Amino acid sequence: MTHKYHGSSDVSSTDEKVGKQGSANSLQPVELGGITPLFLATKSGCIEIVKEILEIYPQAVEHIDNEGRTILHVAIKYRQLEVFKLVLKMEEVPMRWLLRRLDNDGNSILHMVGIKIDGYVPEKMRGPALELQEEMLWFERVKSITKAHFIDHRNNNKDTAEGLFATTNINLRNEAREWLRHTAGGCSIVAVLIATVAFAAAYTIPGGPNQSTGVPVLLYQPFFVVFTATDVLSLASALTSVVIFLSILTAPFRLEDFKHSLPNKLMLGFTFLFLSVSMMMISFSATIILMIRSKERWTKILLYSLSFFPSAFLH
Repeated sequence: MTHKYHGSSDVSSTDEKVGKQGSANSLQPVELGGITPLFLATKSGCIEIVKEILEIYPQAVEHIDNEGRTILHVAIKYRQLEVFKLVLKMEEVPMRWLLRRLDNDGNSILHMVGIKIDGYVPEKMRGPALELQEEMLWFERVKSITKAHFIDHRNNNKDTAEGLFATTNINLRNEAREWLRHTAGGCSIVAVLIATVAFAAAYTIPGGPNQSTGVPVLLYQPFFVVFTATDVLSLASALTSVVIFLSILTAPFRLEDFKHSLPNKLMLGFTFLFLSVSMMMISFSATIILMIRSKERWTKILLYSLSFFPSAFLH
């Protein structure tokens, strides 16, 4: 029995027209210079259209465009994750062919990750460092399905996939390095200022000390414990974030560092910085309550609501 991806099948006249050349010889470019509904839908990420075409005309998966690229090449090049996942679910016979196929320039599917698209704008606008991380994770995802003997394969320009990726991302890597240095430098200054205020607050306690014993006058007030705990947490969080941001500033900025190490440090530094800001606001609210010594419930609710107001703008 002939496999459905290589044999003939009864399809509508429209499908026969679209796949006429591709079904006759799947290694030849399809008509219209390779611009078929399948390739257009793949480039645009229209997963419903891609799925419908492959269900009606499964032989279309073997079509190649005028550059010798398959649907898998195109999905990887244009960063279409949903189409990529759909193709991976296909049967073993077409998948074996798709994974081994090289384009006219000798590029494997892994080389496609390193080929930049003119005018490409990421779906989520992020900083250069996070954009580079996304590119590296995409490279690792494609590498995980690439046959072992194709990982070090060289194209017609004698470039390996990893070498091509590093070359085409030089500018993005430089931008990511400068962005990280600028961000970490600015955040470390803010963290030092917060730590300074928190440290000073520990020696200017609300109500002051008893002149004879030196014990804080408001020591046994419930909100004095809140003030003390939040002030200590604010100081500790701020100093921790300073250390993290300094570790970013002194990093060697190797390409591999942008995959996990540097982005994780940045997120961790942000977390401790935001925590120190929140703790400082709560400490400030506790100080105000201790000073006015009001028993009005609405006053406490208002102050604590305002203390978390800055955190509402964090995303």
